[in-house]
Amino acid sequence: METRLIQQDIWQLLEQVHDPEIPVLSVIDLGIVRDIIPSGDGFEIVITPTYSGCPAMNTIETDIRLLMQEHGIPATVRLVLSPAWTTDWMSEKGKQKLKAYGIAPPENEDLSIHALFGKAGKVACPLCGSKNTEMISQFGSTACKALYKCKDCLEPFDYFKCLK
Repeated sequence: METRLIQQDIWQLLEQVHDPEIPVLSVIDLGIVRDIIPSGDGFEIVITPTYSGCPAMNTIETDIRLLMQEHGIPATVRLVLSPAWTTDWMSEKGKQKLKAYGIAPPENEDLSIHALFGKAGKVACPLCGSKNTEMISQFGSTACKALYKCKDCLEPFDYFKCLK
């Protein structure tokens, strides 16, 4: 089989590897798979964490290796930190999945930057759509999310921080 076809198969297979912290998102949705490179008689799968201290990366790396083994594809996984991951790498499909799951997807980088200075912007509630929201904490269920509360439906929700 041609290397290019196998690479396409690997990209499709990686849709099955989900973020253990946000199980509705695949590593493809998140945009953390940077490249698939032919290497010797196998492949090297290059991944970048959403942030350098992300505790989910060990699990993701293991899940990728196991999936490749299950399909008889010799592969190694290499973690790279540069260039740093950005929410721009998330797919639109992934952002829609976040919203459907009850997590507000990243909207724009100004919201996250202003939050650092105590001026949190308004984030649309993923449950009712209202922008009548307030940030409760800069950190939600994981470090990559902030905790908000909707003043209309009164529900708390996570906002996936915009990183550039």
